[in-house]
Amino acid sequence: MADPLHTIAGTLRDALAQATALPADSIDPVVRPSDRADAQANGALALGKQLGRNPREVAEAAVATGLLDGVCDHVEVAGPGFINLTFKPEFLAAQLAEAAADDHLGVRSAGLTEIAVVDYSAPNVAKEMHVGHLRTTLIGDALVRMLEFVGHTVIRENHIGDWGTPFGMLIEHVVDLGGADAELNLDLADPGSFYKQARAKFDASDEFKERARARVTLLQSRTDGPTMALWQKLVDQSADYFDVVYGSLGVLLRRDDIVGESFYQPLMPAMLDRLDHAGLLDVSDGAKVVWVPGFTNREGDPLPLIVQARTGGFNYATSDITCVLDRVERLHATLLVYCIGTPQSQHLQMVFKAAEMLGVLVPPARAVHVNNGSVLGADRKMLKSRSGEPEMLLDLVDGAIERGTALVAERSPELSADDAALLGRQLGLGALKYAELSTDRIKDYVFDWDRMLSFEGNTAPYLQYAHARICSIFRRADLQRDSVSDVVPAISDPQERALALQLLQFDAAVHDAVDKFSPHKLCTYLFELAQTFTAFYEACPVLKDGFEATRESRLALCHLTARVLQQGLALLGIDAPERM
Repeated sequence: MADPLHTIAGTLRDALAQATALPADSIDPVVRPSDRADAQANGALALGKQLGRNPREVAEAAVATGLLDGVCDHVEVAGPGFINLTFKPEFLAAQLAEAAADDHLGVRSAGLTEIAVVDYSAPNVAKEMHVGHLRTTLIGDALVRMLEFVGHTVIRENHIGDWGTPFGMLIEHVVDLGGADAELNLDLADPGSFYKQARAKFDASDEFKERARARVTLLQSRTDGPTMALWQKLVDQSADYFDVVYGSLGVLLRRDDIVGESFYQPLMPAMLDRLDHAGLLDVSDGAKVVWVPGFTNREGDPLPLIVQARTGGFNYATSDITCVLDRVERLHATLLVYCIGTPQSQHLQMVFKAAEMLGVLVPPARAVHVNNGSVLGADRKMLKSRSGEPEMLLDLVDGAIERGTALVAERSPELSADDAALLGRQLGLGALKYAELSTDRIKDYVFDWDRMLSFEGNTAPYLQYAHARICSIFRRADLQRDSVSDVVPAISDPQERALALQLLQFDAAVHDAVDKFSPHKLCTYLFELAQTFTAFYEACPVLKDGFEATRESRLALCHLTARVLQQGLALLGIDAPERM
């Protein structure tokens, strides 16, 4: 175990068990970082209350067992029963060596590994991906990486909009262009133009409108070959476009991860039957509904969850309940993660409750709505392009790469064209992603190129530069970084100690981000690590002439810092260049 807080928690648990005669597995020592020492344990307070004893006496009895002597230089009981702990340098050094020898750098596997389905991105066929898809795509991608890193089996699902009434007009527009023989090429610069053309026809022509409605009927029957072929052409070309966007953005979603609305349509009648057999289906104003307890409209009346419209059509609730059933029963998922904007919160809560009432979403299975705020422009309104439309996602990606490349040309004109292009891409995309992921996901944030591309402050370029600077230390020393992999650092200087403690918090930072489904927790840790390393580097000369053992020890700290920065950025989908 390379997290000293977890290691000390086990020792404290045993000490408190001896002091109270309670079973060790029933005790929570409540260990956390402290400003007064390396760590503080507050578990004696609850134990004292439980046993009717003075908490301070419980804490003093735990310290008197001597179990903490092997890992702590100094132990102090403070206040009503806080135990302040200062670790031995040798203990910290051993923990660092353990982390360095671990491919996961001391990050524990999850105590209970799960099958997790992560639903994110979710664009629509024949429509452009815009700034509204940025947050769900990047947050979902980071969570997929982190969940996999701590040992969960992760299934990526891109629940695209590939079914429904709009496809009547879209298919008829394809027919007008030449049908099955049409050279249908969605414009990657503006794929939404195809949808807009179809919509304009629909609004302007009654004849086209009638054809579109008839086509919807044929599509929903799934029996008309030509209709299904035209629909498939639209879906395939949109999937090509999605692949371009995801590839450019550097996220993990691929064509095989698409499970669209069309997949769930044939399963929906059976889901309605199950609701009916469970006694959950009712009729309200001609529509089939589920009454979900605890939800009311503005007038205070019960709010129905409509699962079939009075026309017989299905809707998002029908699809989403069916999704839950499929993910739990076919995929055997125990964790369903939905990366979807905050406005959908009530809808998803009602869907989850309906699935729970149906007896499907019950322990160990659970669903989590990972909601997010909006990306705003300088006017603090939704970010838009000059045309007034939402900014297209590919335009943001291209803009990031262009600005990153310009920054490289300004700072490193000696680089070759290929190296400059690669570094420009790494800088630009890193800046775009980190600006998103370092913001608390539930909050809105203002999109600001200058701030996100700055080499100062909590930005990707600052972290990337910190990693590259460490790599440059080894180049100046003419050493391979892994040459110090087996060196056990000596922790004597206060800045060495601060860096050691920060490095050993990587485990806690990753698990905190995973447990709260909040990538910004990991970003904050990485920024603090980079700051702590800067203070160490300024106070503790690494390559200056001196004792060889000191040089090797500090190089080992540098190497482990670079590895943690690189791995942490990788969990966010960001590259860590070795030269900048």
